[in-house]
Amino acid sequence: MFHPVGHPLERGWVGRVEDDRVIHLAAQTLQSFFTGGGTAREHAEYRLDDVRLLSPVLHPPSVRLFEDHTTFAFANPAAVKGPGGVVHGPRKTLTVLPRVAAVIGAEGAIGGFTVLAEWRAEGVAPPKDRDFALGLGPVVVTPDTCSLPADGFDWAAAVQLAALGTALFPGDILAGPPVERVVGEFGDVVEVEIDGLGALEQRLA
Repeated sequence: MFHPVGHPLERGWVGRVEDDRVIHLAAQTLQSFFTGGGTAREHAEYRLDDVRLLSPVLHPPSVRLFEDHTTFAFANPAAVKGPGGVVHGPRKTLTVLPRVAAVIGAEGAIGGFTVLAEWRAEGVAPPKDRDFALGLGPVVVTPDTCSLPADGFDWAAAVQLAALGTALFPGDILAGPPVERVVGEFGDVVEVEIDGLGALEQRLA
């Protein structure tokens, strides 16, 4: 999702990144793009430097954070912030746990992968220690163009567990275990990067 720098939009447009360009696609949301078969009519083309990338999913139906493929905890979908987002935490010093996140597409299958940054405030009683911010973005990489299924986490088992006794909808987020631990303080710009998915930058305020 993106919008031109000079034309800010809350939800933004669906786009496909190709090298230093972004091509606007005729889909209202990433979810509708997935349910439409992963194809859409092309509109205008923009230079990547002339757009702002947004959270790929602004309001996920649900967010599940896995510690391994056998257990997960729910997180707050209302706390999602995109690239360049400002994180307001309950402490001056915060910890961020970068995770690989799967975005559910059509028919409960994985539609793509992105970066999820789980923010935590050490010393705050659970569950409010992790209820205030979830970074998401900057892009979604489709499964056929990345090697993440070979990262040691059993994504198929995670999807199966998440769907057990319920349904998965386009835009649901399933995040794998943390890949590292980063500490930031008030005023810092914190960047987390995962190979193949890009870098997600957010500012602490």
